[in-house]
Amino acid sequence: MTDTDPVIVVGAGLSGLATALASAANGRPAVVLEAADLVGGAAAYSGGQVWCGANHVAAREGVEDTQELTETYIRDVASHLAPEVLDEQALLRWLRRSPAAMEYWEDLKAIAWTMIPGLADYHNEAAGALPEGRYLTNEVIDGAVLGDWREKLRYSPYFPVGTTYRDLLGKGRRATYVDDDGGEAEAAKHSHAGLPAFGLTDGTGFDGAESGDPLTYGTGVVASFLNRVLQEPDIEIRVNHRVVGLLTDENGAVVGVRAQTDDGEVELRGPVVLATSTYDWDPDMVEDILGLSPEDWGSVAPESIRGDGLRLARSVGGVLARIPANATPILPGWRSEVGTGFGYGPEYAMPHSMIVDRTGNRYCNDSYWVDICRKTLDPNDRHLPFFLIWDDQHRRKYGLAATPPGGEYPEGWVQQGATLRELGDKLGIDGEQLTKTAERYSEFAREGTDPDYGRGSIDYVNRFAGDPEHTPSPVLGEVNTAPFHGIRLRFVGTGIGTSGVHIDGDGHVLDEHGQPISGLYAAGSVAALTTTGTAYNSGIALGRGLTLAYLIGHELAGRPIA
Repeated sequence: MTDTDPVIVVGAGLSGLATALASAANGRPAVVLEAADLVGGAAAYSGGQVWCGANHVAAREGVEDTQELTETYIRDVASHLAPEVLDEQALLRWLRRSPAAMEYWEDLKAIAWTMIPGLADYHNEAAGALPEGRYLTNEVIDGAVLGDWREKLRYSPYFPVGTTYRDLLGKGRRATYVDDDGGEAEAAKHSHAGLPAFGLTDGTGFDGAESGDPLTYGTGVVASFLNRVLQEPDIEIRVNHRVVGLLTDENGAVVGVRAQTDDGEVELRGPVVLATSTYDWDPDMVEDILGLSPEDWGSVAPESIRGDGLRLARSVGGVLARIPANATPILPGWRSEVGTGFGYGPEYAMPHSMIVDRTGNRYCNDSYWVDICRKTLDPNDRHLPFFLIWDDQHRRKYGLAATPPGGEYPEGWVQQGATLRELGDKLGIDGEQLTKTAERYSEFAREGTDPDYGRGSIDYVNRFAGDPEHTPSPVLGEVNTAPFHGIRLRFVGTGIGTSGVHIDGDGHVLDEHGQPISGLYAAGSVAALTTTGTAYNSGIALGRGLTLAYLIGHELAGRPIA
């Protein structure tokens, strides 16, 4: 392997595309190998939130923030669960270089950032938290600029692509999936998304908008980077190239890859960057890392995300860093009512709903996925199986998944009872206790506070997931109107595994002795989030991935960032 060999990026998600772009823009060619036939990875299915403290976009919007405040915030929220998994060097490297990375991408015209207005840090009670300013996303981009690659871009079935965060935060997330008549939004035209719609549309109803093909959320963020990548003559993207092995020299350095294609195996030489996301579609890894069986697990990430990067790193001596399972960014969800996929949504955070375990008791802030995951998967007090319970007010106002407000749920998908006791019997829940729990919860809902578990106390959830028109709280509403409805929940992954390949702050893959493996790097969610330990906000995965891409790309091009 020589310095003139191209950088080989494994995975064409956001971190992979950005790494290739940073390398090529600084003088070293890159080849991106994608196992699937579409590019964009899990990021294209996401909300496109990029979290960065003390960023230049917030500064130009007049928001005051500092790296000191940002560090205070991360340290505070990382201190509550397994603080020992926080990597001090990686934390500081990320916090100090992330603002420059976000500015670099904008200067390179890879993206036009906009601040998500009024979106607070998850943990608004923590020291250093801000009410807005740290969440970035893209300005709307017209998909037509991608040319033939538009049809190779993953298109989110989970966010109303074409609308903006101003629309979403003004109406509420669930409401953006419903048309003006309260029924289903326009049917999807781009069936290549490959998964059942999370809500009432996969966003493609906006293809006919005046601006042509407006792309927003994660689809838009990836589209922006892809558009810039396509302008670089020294970047090649090869789809349907699944990397199945790493090449090493006599000293153990990684010098290339073996990839499986439709025409057989090929070998490419060059330093390797793993950007394959995580392990969502490998049930053995899910069981090993999260302790979840198939009946309690699903994923809305692309099915090409199956642990390849973790296996490749391990094959050459790389190790996995493990973060506690109950600190993983996974969401309460369900098996889709149509097809074989999975879904999730804000319905569990909407008024007139609650989450209970088999005893019929609430046990967490059941509007806030962080607390749901933390308490449900507490290694000393697990609450599996767990269930979503709601009343008919919720059905009429919000619906569930592809069932619109006022609609009827598909037969056999949701259980229904004339009383909570009857519903409990059907779900295998203590119906008497469920009735008592709902009565107590409904008293709190009328008052707009939840002294038991703090539902309604998280600003981020209230704005992003609740019903802004519901009073006295956007997430609290009585559960007292028959018939009553319930479904057994499962945890649903989004391609952010938390545990993963162990790297240092510059993306070098580490061996069992904590030493870098020459020629091997990792960016994005394939790498363990030791950068933040057990602290997490939506947007940290994409923000850290783009920072690592910036650092790795510059280093491999011979221009390391100090």
